[in-house]
Amino acid sequence: MNYQLLTDKIIEENVNMGKVPTLLIHSCCGPCSSYVLEYLSKYFLISILYYNPNIYPEREFEKRFNEQERLISEMKFINPVKLIKGDYSYEVYTDYISGLEHEKEGGSRCYKCYELRMKEAALYAFNNDYDYFTTTLSISPYKNAKWINEIGEKLETEYNVKYLYADFKKREGYKRSLELSKIYNLYRQHYCGCSFSMRDDESES
Repeated sequence: MNYQLLTDKIIEENVNMGKVPTLLIHSCCGPCSSYVLEYLSKYFLISILYYNPNIYPEREFEKRFNEQERLISEMKFINPVKLIKGDYSYEVYTDYISGLEHEKEGGSRCYKCYELRMKEAALYAFNNDYDYFTTTLSISPYKNAKWINEIGEKLETEYNVKYLYADFKKREGYKRSLELSKIYNLYRQHYCGCSFSMRDDESES
């Protein structure tokens, strides 16, 4: 499925109705959010939810949050962007993926990790009356956009809040995120976030 075309359709429908809907975006980090914010802030009133209990150690979580905060303060937007800092507890993540610790990157452990973070975004969007929710995760060429959008579709039904389908790496979105990372001198981490991805990164280096 071409998720970018679904994004286009949702944006076009709202533009034609003269609407600027509210959108809660789960963000994993500043670099991944950079293009997404540049692209979508023209069409939505955005809140960024930085919810990533998977990141290890906690100082890495804080470092990535600080970069997210700095990026939002330095970028210029047509519509304002709000930042929300989610709670951090690595045990929440390890409990959620229990039994999958030895899976390789990109496997079922990662699916559960997407689900955990997107579920928090859907719940927050529902509780705070957002029109849509989505995630920056699909901008990465290393993440499974089909899984991400399937999870979003499931959560849309579960929480009764509309999901913005997307594959942000399309139309050179990932390339643009690299350019913006250089422009804003953003810290780009060398591993996805969890201790298991750190382990796999170190074993391959």
